[in-house]
Amino acid sequence: MSDLTYKVKVLRQIGLLAPQPPHRLLKAGIKLATWGPGFPAAVGAAAARFPNQAAIIDDAGELTWKELSAEINRTSAALKKRGVGVGDGVAVLCRNHRHMVVAMVSIMQIGGKVLLLNTMASAGQLSELAKRESAQLTILDQEFLEVAKDVDREAVVVAWEDDDSHGLPTLSSLAADESSKDHKKPERPGGIVIFTSGTTGLPKGANRKEPENLDPLLTFFGSIPYRGNSTVVLAAPLFHSWGLLNFGFGLSTVPTYVLRRRFKPEQVLRDIDQYKAKVLVVVPLMMQRLVDADPAVIEKTDVSSLTITASSGSALAGGLATHFMDTFTDSVYNFYGATETGWVSIASPEDLRAAPGTAGRVPWRTVVKVLDTDGNEVPAGETGVIYVGNEMQFGGYTDGNSKDFRDGLMHSGDVGYFDEDGRLFVAGRDDDMIISGGENVFPRELEDALIDHPDISDVVVTGIPDESWGHCLAAYVVVKNGKSLDQDAVVAYAKEHVARFAVPRKVKFLDELPRNPTGKVMKRELPDFD
Repeated sequence: MSDLTYKVKVLRQIGLLAPQPPHRLLKAGIKLATWGPGFPAAVGAAAARFPNQAAIIDDAGELTWKELSAEINRTSAALKKRGVGVGDGVAVLCRNHRHMVVAMVSIMQIGGKVLLLNTMASAGQLSELAKRESAQLTILDQEFLEVAKDVDREAVVVAWEDDDSHGLPTLSSLAADESSKDHKKPERPGGIVIFTSGTTGLPKGANRKEPENLDPLLTFFGSIPYRGNSTVVLAAPLFHSWGLLNFGFGLSTVPTYVLRRRFKPEQVLRDIDQYKAKVLVVVPLMMQRLVDADPAVIEKTDVSSLTITASSGSALAGGLATHFMDTFTDSVYNFYGATETGWVSIASPEDLRAAPGTAGRVPWRTVVKVLDTDGNEVPAGETGVIYVGNEMQFGGYTDGNSKDFRDGLMHSGDVGYFDEDGRLFVAGRDDDMIISGGENVFPRELEDALIDHPDISDVVVTGIPDESWGHCLAAYVVVKNGKSLDQDAVVAYAKEHVARFAVPRKVKFLDELPRNPTGKVMKRELPDFD
């Protein structure tokens, strides 16, 4: 397929070539031409094209695109009065709701820098990150005020308000009396800093670059077939690159976003049913909780409208993908990538059915190579380090550092291999590999095997020192309610499903694994083995 044919196909699919009233198209075109790609232009164009369509459905009700655009303009004016200007950082600590969207787009519209903080941030992390990134203002939900106890109260604004006991200005109250007129484009475009998961230490700030043209958007939608004006249940957190990517790219399709402050599996299923959602954006942990939801709710709700379940944020076990599709619809698209790399590969439902566990195929305008330690490309079936090149890689860490590159390709931090059909498989992080009895071993193989045990609900595997083997694998296991297991049973099961050198030498049982909101295990919080 030629590039032109590909572009036209995807543009039609997402509705950008659909017939529309000329005056609305003209207004949207002027906004995009003036501002270029980015959140402010995309929201303005969506409001011009479909002003009365619901933009956001959240715990506070519904907001149309026209209403959302007007609120963003009022909030932009209010933030300017608070002294936020071009290049200034504003920390945002919010769950998924309209006020977070308004805050992000408003900050970018005046040329500010959005500092997206993890909702699991501690008081120390918030204070340190705000100081390190020179935040001029902190916008947060009322529930996080205790986390911001070390932040100057004069520089705090409440986004989502639970009650009026806090005594602080809210985003809505600041904007209430401001003008809803459009703003002029700032001298420099606004930006976003996403903080890495911080599973082993203080999170690093990663600068996200706005696309310079439509090609990244076309790459994404060419692999994950969004359609124009669909309802999208965006369950993945907006502060994380996966939720943010689907929100930002999704704007061009003028969807209706369903945002909930907290993930509740049964509520997600009801939302899909009630709003006939076509797209669900999740992390793998959410998929697991959806298949484990109340069977009565699963039976009662109709999710047949769901054509895309877009998953990323942590490793997706092949068994979970097929279990989800068997339970609901054949809709899982697995996005393999990271905050720094952008996308690497994307697996379709057909890929996941044919080769469970695959990370998928390399999308349009993307280069992925698997290299050995000398930088040579390895043949299909052979494991090496994964390097990637695309148009959505990050702009470096805020401390001035970046990732390693080789021949223009970025080091993903992972090792893996291609199969003969061009599907990519990820073995694990390159720094997770251990040598056990002379064999190279990755925890991922054992994790994928153990999670399929009928009595295990969650598992993570790490490497620990071993006198006889040098290193060995050790498993942290969560047993399903009402079930019982001991170490001997886990080891016996592993012996039947993995190679001898991948069998765990030690097993520790926990009530739950310490995971962050995107599902990644916080390994620094795991208890030590005796």
